[in-house]
Amino acid sequence: MNDLQEKISAAYADRAKLKEARFADAVREAVSLLDAGKLRVAEKDGDEWRVNAWVKEAILLFFAVCEIKVMKVGPFEFHDKLPLKKGLDAAGVRLVPPGTIRYGAFVEPGAVVMPGYVNIGAFVGSGSMVDTWATVGSCAQVGRNVHLSGGVGLGGVLEPPAATPVIVEDGAFVGSRCVIVEGVHVEEEAVLGANVVLTASTPIIDVTGSEEKVYKGRVPARSIVIPGSKPKTFPSGTYSVPCALIIGQRRASTDKKTTLNAALRDFGVQA
Repeated sequence: MNDLQEKISAAYADRAKLKEARFADAVREAVSLLDAGKLRVAEKDGDEWRVNAWVKEAILLFFAVCEIKVMKVGPFEFHDKLPLKKGLDAAGVRLVPPGTIRYGAFVEPGAVVMPGYVNIGAFVGSGSMVDTWATVGSCAQVGRNVHLSGGVGLGGVLEPPAATPVIVEDGAFVGSRCVIVEGVHVEEEAVLGANVVLTASTPIIDVTGSEEKVYKGRVPARSIVIPGSKPKTFPSGTYSVPCALIIGQRRASTDKKTTLNAALRDFGVQA
């Protein structure tokens, strides 16, 4: 693995090296390992996530070593550089047409992808649902037993290679039409109501106490979040700008599904 990493980092620093078969083959091998789930773009190490920047470099180089070509799948025709993922039956993955999982993404057994999209470098854990028209962008990491509701958009983060991807941890629920981009981290069992938009700079405000507590780039575990707005003064006047509001917590002491239903009902969160 160290040899593979050294070759990819060398080729990323000097793309002319891709003309040599050993460097181009190293790129293909790395993406093959990604596709098989033997490599990940990011991994949890204790309480922190570690980004494997060289794996992202391999993905970026893969676009350079692949040639664009026509691919036909039944009545559908595609014109692209990257193939689609294969072996879904053996992998125990349900993919509903016309959903798409790109080669170089890994989906664990028991996950379901409705007519949505999972891009290269992404990881989707077992028991998770990628619902209709939901998008799991490049390198996004989705844990186990996560529900991405219809129309959810998890942004891709490929460059710079050291940048943290979007992460949605185990047991989280992401409501319809939510957008999560720029490496935002949604921690375990958090609940996002419909239409929450989170960027790296979006204020995520805990309003459950006597004083607000503001987070950016991270939704704390088991938080229940809804869209909000707050006033901001500009030279031309004061306007409302988007934010997200933490309005409660899921109860860890009760069954997860019961807690989720109770959260949506008790706090009036739209899914």
